[in-house]
Amino acid sequence: MKSAPYDNIVFRDIDKSAALATTVSKKLHKLERYCGDIIRSRVVLEAPHQHKTKGKQFKASVELAISGNPVTISSEHESIHRAVNDAFASAERCLKERGERRKTQRHQALCTMEE
Repeated sequence: MKSAPYDNIVFRDIDKSAALATTVSKKLHKLERYCGDIIRSRVVLEAPHQHKTKGKQFKASVELAISGNPVTISSEHESIHRAVNDAFASAERCLKERGERRKTQRHQALCTMEE
């Protein structure tokens, strides 16, 4: 997954921030360590309408097109930076678990072939 930094980052109802875009870009490149078969990625950063009781909430969504099943993870928080960090932490966990499952399946397939 090699793309221009602003191509896959969408800002909705919030001002574009170069610092935030750089952070998202770095986190996307970090995800490549855990899953090399990411075909396309898209990150949506938005400030939906103000909630009655919770106040202003920001939402970060990470959409990864991976061979097999696509992965979509969202996180909401009062801080856009915290929402981004939480969404990417969840995406990282998801990709690690996916990698472990694939290793286990490969190992089991090899073991059954040897028998």
